[in-house]
Amino acid sequence: MSVAIDIGIAEKDRKKIADGLSRLLADTYTLYLKTHNYHWNVEGPMFQTLHTMFETQYTELALAVDLIAERIRALGHYAPGSYAQYAKLSSIGEENGVPNAQEMIKSLVKGNQAVTKTAREIFPLVEKAGDEPTADLLTQRMQVHEKTAWMLRSLLEKK
Repeated sequence: MSVAIDIGIAEKDRKKIADGLSRLLADTYTLYLKTHNYHWNVEGPMFQTLHTMFETQYTELALAVDLIAERIRALGHYAPGSYAQYAKLSSIGEENGVPNAQEMIKSLVKGNQAVTKTAREIFPLVEKAGDEPTADLLTQRMQVHEKTAWMLRSLLEKK
């Protein structure tokens, strides 16, 4: 026996929000995987800095995927959880080969900006539905990804 979800957000709105969050989850997981891969494979004079930075970033992303998936579940929908689903839903492409450190940084800037854009795309629907918990989650994710992109971009600056 299931109990109806009655949290003040219409089912059709919860479905649309969950679909948006599924795209965010796919982007976040894809970025997690890419960042972890770079952590393992980075080389060069910035090795220690990047190895440590990438570890901090993928650890934060691992926690984020759980928060996003749990919000999808709280809205009454199933969270995607396979590579096939993520590949279909994500706006971030998979990595082929092992790029050099500078290309890794550029790729992660693009990936963090992509996650920010995905979160921002969902926001109007969330606001219209009065879904404050999801709005809070999206705001936090945008803040993290914008800051991470800035920090990564700073490594590419030449003075």
